[in-house]
Amino acid sequence: QVQLVESGGGLVQAGGSLRLSCAASGLTFSSYTMGWFRQAPGKEREFVATIRWSGGTTYYADSVKGRFTISRDNAKNTVYLQMNNLKPEDTAVYYCNAGDSASWFQPLSSDDDYWGQGTQVTVSS
Repeated sequence: QVQLVESGGGLVQAGGSLRLSCAASGLTFSSYTMGWFRQAPGKEREFVATIRWSGGTTYYADSVKGRFTISRDNAKNTVYLQMNNLKPEDTAVYYCNAGDSASWFQPLSSDDDYWGQGTQVTVSS
């Protein structure tokens, strides 16, 4: 059974930083492209960042480029999202993804696609 467990969310002032973690189990972590998505109230889930299985290639949404950094530790089966210079518009539930959604930079429904339960990030102005 695949499990993705996010942690590290919270309340932070604008300009602050947070580091999200996603611990994976039940899958061959090093073989999966991993990603982060977010969903704000009343909005659709959107792509934030992706990192390929080797960790050597990353992709970011334009809205977070230069502020967020995705990384992974295949020995720990964990993917991270370092978020700096946070803005109120970054407020959302952040979800970890393993598989097709991360590979294609959009939420998908497929057999090889897994989601965490989400962690709330709130940025106050």
